[in-house]
Amino acid sequence: MDREAFIRANTTAMAPPHVPEIRLMLAHEAHELWQRTEEELEAIGLPPPFWAFAWAGGQGLARHILDHPETVRGKTVLDFACGSGIVAIAAALAGAKQVLAADVDPFCGTALRLNAALNRVEIGFTDTDVIGTDTGWEAVLAGDVFYDRPLAERLLPWFGALSRRGSAVLVGDPGRAYLPKQGLEAVATYSVPVTRALEDAEVKRTTVWRLA
Repeated sequence: MDREAFIRANTTAMAPPHVPEIRLMLAHEAHELWQRTEEELEAIGLPPPFWAFAWAGGQGLARHILDHPETVRGKTVLDFACGSGIVAIAAALAGAKQVLAADVDPFCGTALRLNAALNRVEIGFTDTDVIGTDTGWEAVLAGDVFYDRPLAERLLPWFGALSRRGSAVLVGDPGRAYLPKQGLEAVATYSVPVTRALEDAEVKRTTVWRLA
């Protein structure tokens, strides 16, 4: 499958409502991609297209970074489970020295490249599983990653180790089921507009957490 052609055919360049400074190739109700079920996507060899939507956790975290650029300015940054790349792009715009976006879905790499070009920033990408690794990132950012128990169980020890080593670990979360109940410090809270077709509300209360 020609990933770039598929993304261009199923998305439109637009600004997420909570982060209007950034433009992304996103799907909306007019696109067939929005209507397809996970089974239909699997039948054509496409993982769930997390890259096609600006999820609440990512929007909240991106907003925080743009409002507080000192969080990443001059630092090496990892955007874990980058999806569309909204958080990585925010970090680059805020003055990060180097940004690496990581996601095991290779479609995210293509989406990230297109979105980075829209915002005139340069971002590296890897589709390897980086959980458990540490190349010395000074800030590790993750938007909307606690929706799955097995993933959460792998993330917590890794995030903890990164934090103890001195990395600033920030997570944007709109109340997902497997968000840890301890070890987090709230640094900001936002009301993020979302689409009811994706979420259970039109606005999600989204918190940016720092690993304590």
